[in-house]
Parts: sequence; structure tokens; C-alpha cells
Amino acid sequence: MWWLKNIYAVDPSGSCGKRDILIREGKIEANAERLSPEEVAERAGGEPVESLNGEGKYLFPGFIDAHTHLREPGQEAKEDIASGAAAAVKGGFTSIIAMANTEPPVDSRGLVEFVRTQGARAGLARVYPLGTVTKGMRGRELVEMLDLKEGGAVGFSDDGHNLQNSEVMRLALEYAKLTGLPIVSHSEDENLACGGAMHRGKAAARLGLKGIPSSAESIMVARDLMLAAETGGKIHLAHISCRESVRLIREAKERGLDVSAEVNPHHLLFTDRDVDLFNTSLKVNPPLRSEEDQEALLTGLLDGTLDMLATDHAPHVWEEKARPFAEAPFGIIGLETALAAVWQRLVVPGKLSPKRLAEVWSLAPARRFGLPGGTLRPGSPADLVLFDPEWRERITSDSLASKAQNTPFLGQELQGFPTLVWVGGEPVLRGRQLCPAGDGVRHR
Repeated sequence: MWWLKNIYAVDPSGSCGKRDILIREGKIEANAERLSPEEVAERAGGEPVESLNGEGKYLFPGFIDAHTHLREPGQEAKEDIASGAAAAVKGGFTSIIAMANTEPPVDSRGLVEFVRTQGARAGLARVYPLGTVTKGMRGRELVEMLDLKEGGAVGFSDDGHNLQNSEVMRLALEYAKLTGLPIVSHSEDENLACGGAMHRGKAAARLGLKGIPSSAESIMVARDLMLAAETGGKIHLAHISCRESVRLIREAKERGLDVSAEVNPHHLLFTDRDVDLFNTSLKVNPPLRSEEDQEALLTGLLDGTLDMLATDHAPHVWEEKARPFAEAPFGIIGLETALAAVWQRLVVPGKLSPKRLAEVWSLAPARRFGLPGGTLRPGSPADLVLFDPEWRERITSDSLASKAQNTPFLGQELQGFPTLVWVGGEPVLRGRQLCPAGDGVRHR
């Protein structure tokens, strides 16, 4: 049993303030303004109590990343489920949703169960798999969605290969209604985006790189929203990057469509002006857009048009990212650095409140994907993050738990990190050191 005293509790489903929190048998036992030693002893019933004075620290419900590429099965040199889960808890994520574009793609119940089992074996973050929308991610034949759901899938996505065939997308939205799970759309018109390396604009012209227009995204966002309206389907729009898409989503929500959307931290922290031919970690898809797009994204996140933050953690081996910018693969890692970077650049300056941070990175993904957590209410799972806003750490290849190093923060010092993380009431990170359970009990 844990007794957390004098801690600033950030509950996105309730109030925030100085609280005493009790953790017992994998759940939050109590959340009160103050608990006496006698009351704690009575609740413990003879069980040993480990107390912690949380003065100056924040307690968040465990962060949930709705967009993580773990690369297993098939590309374990880039990342595997164990290393990705380790990176997750170091960054404060107690749950991660694994994308399905592995090699082979997660298009069968057996592969869904494999991802779940590997996550449990790691004994760190909870790992929830997505299944693909189409077999082999070829965009033609739908997977057996009900079977994948029974195997543990929490949604369906061909992320990385947008469904160009509108009829297939319409059928997917119809069929997915039988499962109650969302279709996660990678909204991109491949004909408009083909061959592009960054956002189409003045920065691309200056660097001599072929650009990807905002319309490559917004045209498909419009199509997907129209199909969601026609079918009554449940859709989640991944990695929104431009102001036109934000406007379309806002209008769709006003019409009552069952739509949610995410924005990646890197789109809030960087713009196309930051792109450097010698720093391929900023080559991402969708690309970093203009300052006007960035402003619209932050406004959308604050007013609820965009429901959640998601890292789109996309690891690659060094040799791939060392290629010339136009030839390097898209992708940035973010599990270990995203929380610190967002805290430092958005929360500390007052652009984003701690409570809104918890809403968009914990409560919203929990609700949208039907996952446990997202709250500090008694009886909730004790997936928790003790966050120290003063903790400073230099990001180095040795400090990263991820196998990949494609982060723009390499060599930089960030401030604000988790120092204690619980999953199911058991510590998985303590003093910035991992302590996995190893038997997967907490994930069953």
C-alpha cells in the first residue's frame, strides 16, 4: 500500500489541488484533502504502508499514447515491444496503443494476441493493439473485425497507407459499427503527397525539396467526415497538421458526427521553418506545417476540436535516418521526450494548463478507445505518474530506452520528467530507473 502525501493531484475528471492519495490492491483506495495516520492504518488492515511526501510534485493519471509504432513483429532492429514499453514508462505513459503497420501487418487475431502477449511479458506499460482495416494493408479486402476485437484489438487502422478507395472506407465504417470500435484514419491523398519530403511552402522552396500541400490531408479529412456522416460510423483522425483540417473537424462536431482527432506534439513545437537538411529527425508525415497551422492546432486543442495529444512515436535505425533528407524515411520518436518538451514549451509559458494536459493525454484517449484509467477517482486503476517539474535530464543515446535515436532533442537538456510511475499499483519506474514486473500479472 502507498500513501502519497501533500501532492498536487491533477484529476481531469474532477478537481485539482493538494491531496493525499492511497494506492491499494492495484487501485486508488482514497483521494482526500488530508488523511490521518489512524485512517491510513485502518484502511491498510495490517498491510505495510510505504509513504511518500509529494510536496512540489504533480500526480497525474497515467498518460495514454494513442499512436505508437512498436515495429514488432518484423522490424525489431528499429524497436520491439519491450523497448517501446520501456520508453513509454520513462516518458510517463502507462498505456500505449500499438499501430498495426508492422511486417507482417497485424491483420489476424493471432497477431493481435501476439502483440498483447509481448506487452504483458515486458511487464511495463499496458500495450493495446490496433488491427489493420484491410488484409495485408493492401486497401482492398476488409479484415475480420469482430474476430480481431475478440483477440484484443481496440480499433482498426491502415496507418501509413491511407485507404484511397472511398468505397472500401465506407464499408469499413459500416462494418466497424458491429464492434463499437473506431476506424483510425491516416488522412492523406497519396497522389497529392507523392514524392514530397516536407510542407509545401517557402521553406521547401528555399531548401530545394518537393513539398506536400496541406490539401493532401484536408481533402481526405473532408472525405472521411462525409463518409462518417453517411454511415454513422465512428472515426478517429490521426496526426492532424493543418488549419483546414481543424476547421472541417470543428464543423463536423457541430453537426454531431462521431469523430475524434489527435495532434502530435512535434506539430505544436516545430514548424517548417525549423526543417534542416542535416536533421532528418524533423522529417515527419504529415510534415511540419506553417506557423499559422501551428496556431490553429493549439487553438483546436484548447477548444476541444482536437481531442487528444499522441506522439506518433516512429523509430528508425540510424542508417536510415542518416540518408539525405529527401531519401530518409518519415518519423520521429517521442515517447521519452514528448511530455517534458510539451511541459517546458507549452505548460510552463501558460499556453496549456496541467489539467488540460491530463484531459488530452489521459482522459480523452481512455474514453475514446474504451481503456481503463484517465482519472484519480477512488476505485480507478492505479496507473499513475509522479511528475517532478524541476527534474532536468540531458537526452543522450545512452539515456534513451528506445532502440532508436531519431529525436530532435538528442544532446539537449529538458526539464520536467516522471520520477515514479505505477501500473496497476506496482512501480515500473522509480527514480528514473525501470523496474518491470517481468510476469505480466498487472496486464491480465
